[in-house]
Amino acid sequence: MTDATQTYSPTATSRAQLRREKMLPVINKAGGWLDALGLGFTVPLMKMAVGENVSEQLDELKRLLLIPLLGIVLFVGAWAALAPQVQTSLGAIPGPAQVWSAAGDLIDDHNRMREKASTFYERQDERNAKLIEAGKADRVKWRTFTGQPTYIDQIFTSLVTVALGFGIATLIAVPLGIASGLSRTVNGAINPLVQIFKPVSPLAWLPIVTMIVSAAYANPLEWLPKALLISAITVTLCSLWPTLINTALGVASVDKDLMNVGRVLQLPTRKTITKLVLPSALPLIFTGLRLSLGVGWMVLIAAEMLAQNPGLGKFVWDEFQNGSSQSLARIMVAVFTIGLIGFMLDRVMFALQRAFTFSANR
Repeated sequence: MTDATQTYSPTATSRAQLRREKMLPVINKAGGWLDALGLGFTVPLMKMAVGENVSEQLDELKRLLLIPLLGIVLFVGAWAALAPQVQTSLGAIPGPAQVWSAAGDLIDDHNRMREKASTFYERQDERNAKLIEAGKADRVKWRTFTGQPTYIDQIFTSLVTVALGFGIATLIAVPLGIASGLSRTVNGAINPLVQIFKPVSPLAWLPIVTMIVSAAYANPLEWLPKALLISAITVTLCSLWPTLINTALGVASVDKDLMNVGRVLQLPTRKTITKLVLPSALPLIFTGLRLSLGVGWMVLIAAEMLAQNPGLGKFVWDEFQNGSSQSLARIMVAVFTIGLIGFMLDRVMFALQRAFTFSANR
């Protein structure tokens, strides 16, 4: 019996060790992506599951999860305790419970509006079907539901707007940054413009953009209304500078020996850029893109608020003007939503950086 036990134990231990050695590379590889998405705290849990040192993994779990959670709990506790002490013209500052309740009300409002839209289209389909059956197809009309945009609708409008503005900024900034990094002449021509326009506030750009778009975009497309285009261009004008500067810096810092090899091989300019310059400069380019996206998201809210264009900024301003007992709580819901969306956008860009560059850091 003793011999059998002694024979079995090393086998079981060996199997566990082999399993751990097989799984650890997979976990470590997945850990980079999980960390990029803000889920790095799951890595210690997976390592404990495959038999890694429990004490070490608990320390890591404490650093990645428990301490951040403690900070959040302390913040929420201080907020709940201090909020009722601050009285405004609309009453006391709402605490966590009131804000949570307001978020639920906004979601309920969205669901009710979607039900109304569904009912509207069902009735329209029934009415048009009856007209067609009666041979009155010429009287068939298709109308779009024109209900008030809900909070969720405003979120999607803001996301579409920032995506359009950020996309235009990227298409402008990356080629200009590459040209500036490769050519001192281009850099000398662009640099003064960057220094002049980079500090300009979106509030200064907005009236100019509004007048130009109103004059030049006389017949707006159905999918691209003037208000959305105005906000998107304002985002573009304020967010392209970090990408331009970081792209130029990344291109200019490419190893000179690498560029000399390209010259020796007589690579055409297009191949030099795609094969040598971009792979080396991508980490800094993505750093610029992350900064630009963050700037664009902040600028968008201010632009929507000032110009009363659809989106989260307009929602905040409307609630401020509304002045109801629920307005403060709804504004705070919007504040947390803006912050969380900004965090998620940054995590998405960081994940793309890890996917397309040889290193997350330069």
